[in-house]
Parts: sequence; C-alpha cells; structure tokens
Amino acid sequence: MAESSISFLVEKLGALVSQQASLFGVVEGQVRQLRNELEWIRQFLEYADAERRYDKMFKLWVNQIRDAAFDAEDVIDEFVFNLEHKRQQRFNNLKFLNFLPVCMGLPDKLPLVNELNDRISAVNITLEKILINKGRYGMENPRAYEAGSSSSSASKVSSSEPWKEKRVFPSTVEESNIVGMKNDVEAVKRKLLEGEMERGVVAIVGMGGLGKTTLAKKIYDDRDVQHHFDGGRAWVSVSQEFSIRELLLGIAHCVVTALTDKQKHELGNPELGQEVYKSLEGKRYLVVLDDVWNTDVWRWLSSYLPAESKKRSRVLITTRNVQIAVDARSDCYKLQLLDEDKSWELFRNKVGSAAATWAGLEEFREGIVAKCKGLPLAIVVLGGLLSLKDLTLDSWRKVLKSMDWHLSQGPHSCLGILALSYNNLPSHLKPCFLYCGVFPEDSKIKASKLIRLWIAEGFVQKRGKETVEEIAEDYLSELIQRSMIQVADTRVDGRVKSCRIHDLLRDLAISEGREEKLFEVDENTDNGNMLPTSVRRLISNIHHQIISLSHLQNSNLRSLILSRPPIDEDESWTFLQKYPKLLRVLHVDVMRSGVYGDLKLSRKIGQLIHLKYLCLSGFHFTIWLPPSIEGLVNLQTLDSGDEYISIPHTIWKLRQLRHLTCRNGWITSRQSMRERWAYGHLGFHKMTNLQTLSLQSGDWLKDDNFNLGKVTSLKQLKLQRIDPQSLEGLFQSVSQLTGLQNLELVIDYVKLLNGLSASNGGAECGTMLQFPGLESFSRHKCLCKLFLGVPIRGLPTETTHYPPNLIQLKLKHTRLKEDPMPILGRLPNLRILTLRYNSYLGEKMNCPQGRFCLLEFLQMQALYELEDFSIEETAMPNLKTLEIESCYRITRFPHGILGLEKLQRILLYEVSQELKDVVSDTPGEDWNRIRLITSYARPQNKNLW
Repeated sequence: MAESSISFLVEKLGALVSQQASLFGVVEGQVRQLRNELEWIRQFLEYADAERRYDKMFKLWVNQIRDAAFDAEDVIDEFVFNLEHKRQQRFNNLKFLNFLPVCMGLPDKLPLVNELNDRISAVNITLEKILINKGRYGMENPRAYEAGSSSSSASKVSSSEPWKEKRVFPSTVEESNIVGMKNDVEAVKRKLLEGEMERGVVAIVGMGGLGKTTLAKKIYDDRDVQHHFDGGRAWVSVSQEFSIRELLLGIAHCVVTALTDKQKHELGNPELGQEVYKSLEGKRYLVVLDDVWNTDVWRWLSSYLPAESKKRSRVLITTRNVQIAVDARSDCYKLQLLDEDKSWELFRNKVGSAAATWAGLEEFREGIVAKCKGLPLAIVVLGGLLSLKDLTLDSWRKVLKSMDWHLSQGPHSCLGILALSYNNLPSHLKPCFLYCGVFPEDSKIKASKLIRLWIAEGFVQKRGKETVEEIAEDYLSELIQRSMIQVADTRVDGRVKSCRIHDLLRDLAISEGREEKLFEVDENTDNGNMLPTSVRRLISNIHHQIISLSHLQNSNLRSLILSRPPIDEDESWTFLQKYPKLLRVLHVDVMRSGVYGDLKLSRKIGQLIHLKYLCLSGFHFTIWLPPSIEGLVNLQTLDSGDEYISIPHTIWKLRQLRHLTCRNGWITSRQSMRERWAYGHLGFHKMTNLQTLSLQSGDWLKDDNFNLGKVTSLKQLKLQRIDPQSLEGLFQSVSQLTGLQNLELVIDYVKLLNGLSASNGGAECGTMLQFPGLESFSRHKCLCKLFLGVPIRGLPTETTHYPPNLIQLKLKHTRLKEDPMPILGRLPNLRILTLRYNSYLGEKMNCPQGRFCLLEFLQMQALYELEDFSIEETAMPNLKTLEIESCYRITRFPHGILGLEKLQRILLYEVSQELKDVVSDTPGEDWNRIRLITSYARPQNKNLW
C-alpha cells in the first residue's frame, strides 16, 4: 500500500512546481528529479506490494521507500507552512498599512527556498541509496514487473510460468459443522433447477468466511442436483492465481471421457476447450467455479460451455465480489451472516458434545457471539480452538482474553483468509478500506463523512471531469461490491447513506494500518503515552483517554480523530494551544464522553494552512470560531453537526470550501469597509467549489453578493430560521439552483407567530408571509429530497409543477387548509412522506383509490386538528411503515390499514388511549397481525458516527 502515499506526494510535488515556479531556480531541478523518481517507484510498488508480506528483505526495502516518501512530504508541507507563516508575519508588522494586500518578494522567500533545496537534495540522496541497496542485496524480483495492478497481478493468467505456485486456501468451515443453511440450500437449488431452458449462471456472493464454498458443496452433492444434471458435473477451484489451462483441465477431468489424462495434457488450450465443449453439447450439465476473483475467468471460459443446449444447464459461481456476478449476468444470491441463535448452535456443534453439555458454557455465550458477529469462519476457528481446552472456567477465560490473537495467527487463520480480500484490492482502494478501522467498533459510518475524510486524506485520485465526491462514492461502491464493507442504510435515491464494517475486518484494517504506518488506534493500549509520538494519524476512541501534549506537538501528525477534547495542563477550553502545524484532519466528537461546556478555539487554528477537514461536535453548548479561520485556505469541510456554532464572516474567504455543514451555525459579523478595500467584496461568486450549505439564515443573505442563485455548484442547501419577510426573494434565488439534490427551508417560527398575530388578529397569515407555492421547482430535475418548513398558499394541482424526480417530501409549518393527500398521491416517484407540526390544519385526511403507488413510508406528527384518517382500497399498495405521533385527536384506527399487505411496522407514539385500546382489544387474525407489527416507543439510532 506504500504506493498510495507516493501517489499523493507525486501530485503534491506537481502542484508545488506549477504554483511556485517563480521561486525555484536550482531547486526546481531537485523537485522534478524527486517527482520523477517517485513516479517510477510508485509504478513498481503498485505491482510488487503483494510480495512485501512474504519476503522480509523486500518488506524492509518497501518500508524504507515509504519512510523516504513521508520525509519528502514533510519537507514540502513545512516549506508551504513556513512560506505562509512568513507572509502573515509581514502582514502583522505592517498594521498601519493593513488595508493593502501583502506580497512577499524573492528576498523574503530565498532562505526558505535554499532550505527546501538542501532538504530535497538529502531525500534524493537517501532514495538513491535505497535503490542501490535493492540491487546490492539481490532483491531483483521478476514478479514485480508483471503488467497490471496489484489486484490483477495476483490473478494474472499464464500457462507458461511453472515457477508461479498456485495458492489455494481451502475453506475452514467444514460442512458437518455448518448450521442454518437449509433455507440457503433450497433457495439456490431453485435457481439451479428451475427457470430458463438456456444455460444460466447462478452466483453465491458474500464476504470471506461466510461459507460460500460449503454451501456450493452441499448443493453440488445434493441428490436432486445430481439426478437433474445427468449430463455431467464439474467442480474447479479458481482462487486468486489461476491458469485458464488448469481450469480447462479441471473441467475436462470431470466431463471428457473419450481421452486419457495424458492426451488431455498434450492438447493446447483451444483444442482442450473444444473437447470440453463437445463433451457437454446437448447435455444438461453443472459446472461449479469456486472462489472467483477476476472477471476474466468467466469471459475466457464461457465460450467453452455450450449456451444453447435448451437443457437448463447451469454454471454456479462463488465469489466475494458482486461485480463478478454482475459481469457474468448471473442470478445472484447474497449469503448473509448468522443470527445469534444460529451462531451459538454452530459453536456448540464445533466444540463437541462434552463442551456443549458443560454447565459453564453459557457464561461465554455473549462474548463469543458478540465477537464473531455471525461469521461462520470465526465461530468455527474459536470453537475448534476451545474444543482442545480443558473444561474449566480459567482455561476458557484465558483463551477468550486473547481472542483477537487466536483469530489472527497463520495464513489459514480467520484474519489470514479475510486478508486475501484486502490483498486483492486495487492499490487506490487499500487505504480507503484501512481507514474504516479508525471508526469505533459496531458503529454506523455516515457515507458522506467517510467520503469527505477520504478526500481530505488524499486517498481519492482525480479522474476526468468527475468531482472527487463522485469518484469517492465509486470507491465506496466497489468496497461494498467486494464484501469489504456492509451497507447499513440507503438514501431515498438508493445511494448508500451509512455503512459498517465487520469487527474482524476492522481488526484486519487496524492491524494492516499499523503495519503500514497509516494510523494508530488507542483501543489496544493501557496508557496514552504508550502510543508512538511520531505517528501520522492518531485515533482515540476511548472516552477516558487523554492524548498527551507530546502527541499534539508531533510535527509529523496529519490527522487527529478524538472522542474527547485534548485538555491542556490548565484544562481551559481554549484547547490545542500548540497545534500540530501540518494537520490535515481534526475531528473531535465528545458526544459519548460526558463533556459539557462552551468551546472556544484558539486563534492559532488559523495557522493550520494544510487543514482540509474540521469537525467539532457533541459539546452541548456553543462553539466559538475565531476570525483567524480565514487562514485555513485549504479547508474543504467544516462540520459541527447539530451544535450551536458562532462563525465569523471570514469563513467566506475560504474558496476551497466544499461542505459547510453547521445546521445551527450563524454568521456573527460582516465585512468591514477596510477589508473590502484590501480583499474586495466577499460573496458566493467566489465560492465556486461549495456543494453543501447548511446554516441558519441571517442578515448575510440580504447582501447582494450572497445571492444563492450564483452558487450553481450547490447540491445540498439547508437553511434554518428564515426571516418570513425574505421568503419570496430567497425562493427566487433557489429557483435558479437546478442542480440541487436536497433542499431544506425552515422558517423562524417565533417571527412567524409574531406575523400571524399582527395580521387579521391571528386569523390568517398576511400576504407578505405567503410562499409563492411549489411551481418554481418544476425545473429541478435532480431534486429528490425536499423539506419545506414555511407557509405556502397551497399545493399546485398539476404534478408538472413539482420536481419530476421527487422521492422524499417533508412538510412543516405549511399551514395547509385543504387535504394534501389527493394531490400528493399523484406524484409518480414519491416514496417517503412526512407531515409534521402545522403542515395541515384540517380535521379529515383521505388517501383516494390508486394513489401513492410507490409510497413506502408515511409519518404524521403533531397534526393537532386531525381526527379522521382513511386509506381507500388500492391506495398505498407498497406502504411498509406508518408512524402516527402526537396526533391526539385520532381515536379510531385508520380505515383501510388492515388491507395493506406489505405493511411491516406501525409506530403509535404519544397517541390517545382510545386508539391504543382499539389496537390491543379488537379480535381477529388481521388484528393479531397489526398487534405484532405495532410499537409504542420510538427506536433510538445508536452508534451513528
């Protein structure tokens, strides 16, 4: 993975040469030499990195290369830091002229340039010595120059390389010890025995250790399957390093009976393939391709397997990568993790009858099930280990205390087998996967946060005209396809909302991350001081752990991710007085640490010119940012979650800003006349990279330079506490943002009430508070999620006036007097509908026949006037979730609910006792089903990171 660090540095060197070309002279040659040398090394490492884990000498060489690249990165970053620091000093020394732009001449920069020249020269000399050592100690390796990436080289097909040993890792999950597969076997059997008459492909997909091979073997040996595929059956193990000839020979040995083994071996690949084809032609056959890692396998083999036999022949593939199943146009079956009961049953089977009946066994159930998380491989490894131990509490406790160690020993261990998936990743995905190990165990990881962190860390490589967010989202999708990450929740448009990583894969990520010097996590240490002070990324997930000042003063530190604030010796909230000057990521989330109080950031934070990602959340009180944040010239993301945060107007100077996510943040100042003379007018016209804007509204919106219509790059816009008098102008600006995907506009409710009181004695809203309706959204073809928390005149009756691809609609404070359901029910793509406080003021609401064809989720919250809600026949046929909350006047169960066959969950929270009694007391089978899916307490969303 060292090539990832070098790729990032090569890009940085290129940018430095182009941006600071006027500085260099002699030093430019040194920088270009370093860049060119690193580019060659990067290409070499991309092909050879897999060898590092098998060769200690090669491992040492690669580590030295990586360390030299880190040194070069430090040199570049410190040069840029010192250059900017000197510019700031010059600015401070000329306060009487601080209305003038501050420029640095070459004499000011010359000492820094000379120092850069000396340090880059030293790095070049070091690299030259490392490269010489490679040849001196005989480390020339022919594998290193194979064409292809690190992933493709592992599966490179060649029939003329006898020295390339084929490594096959047999499944550790034994068939006799697998439980809970009955449903899986029957489901896959149906796919094989039924369906189309032509040759079909069925794929079993899932992460390593799930038992894909075991399931395929059960099916392959099934009597019904044997009887059905009477024309021939063949099983071949593919694995990462495969040869097309070996695969053809494997199939031929099973189905070609007209030739001897010697004759088969003497045939070339085309002739051998033709013999396989002739032997299967006109017959009903089954070929199993087990453990496929490369899409080329099916592409090369498919032509030798008859497709038009009309005999319902089948090919069964097992793979960890869903993309392989897609490329083979297969009928995909995704194998799932075991639940707790099946996990424990499997464990009891594995430890043997004596241990299974041991009285002390139940003490260990919770810990074993929690650690293995339903992964059969882990359960079998632990069960096999404990089956050899004495049946004493002390003996078992000793093993389970070192559970992680036992799961990680040897190539056939649990982590050894899971590591195959990591080794097979393309080089650009390896650091992205490893980075998932920084998040706390069992946490849901917000996809947007993960993507922004990847970008800030420099893991995302530029590609054509795509945005880095789009590229990073592709990275995430590929990791999911490869079963390295699991989807936790999806967005309304089907994209990933949050994800999670299996505990054992997280252990693998942490282990490899430490090995690669990518990051250090404090979970496995007893004392914060035991962590190395030279680490580049430091993660503290232990709430009571306090990072020492020696860590904060680490000049190499690039990322700091903490679950509590680092406290200075005087424990003041102006923390981090001595910021690591090269920091790129600062993430402090104290939500679970029990810390309370205002947070005042030191003005020195403005010196962190390399900072790209800043997240501060969980403080429960107000966060105060200093005006010096204008110095964060590379900042891409500022995220405060739902915290109250005071933001100076200097935030608008940050032209690299892409995501300003401060839901309860407000702008506290305005640009002075002197600043306008020095820097020109601040405004959205310079914020060309801004994609996400989430803030409280304010006076800053009244400035012509902050016309939202100019920020055409915006994809998400969320404004809170909007002044009612500025609604119409704001809406005109929003109408120009046709690239929006997510829009949220919420009025200042206090000002709204004052306006209501001032107009007609509170009888109705004055015209100045009225919204022009939804017509302006008709051109917003990308808008799929809309939250309106403002008064509107009424809903347009024509569906052409709505966003054409609207999937989720949330209304609040809209004060509609007419039933919205007949109109909203005609929106063709609506799947989620939420009606909240004062969105509808009527007493009755009815869903007409045939409406809401795609709706899956309906929430009614705080509709205080609503008394009667009904659903006519054929309406809402796909509704899965119904939530009724704080609608106190509803006393009868909604008419038509009993007929919704796909309904899976009903929430009745803070509703009338009469409504609860109807649900609990009404007899009948339909009501029994309703009672089973009804709850009265709102579920908590835990461990969302």
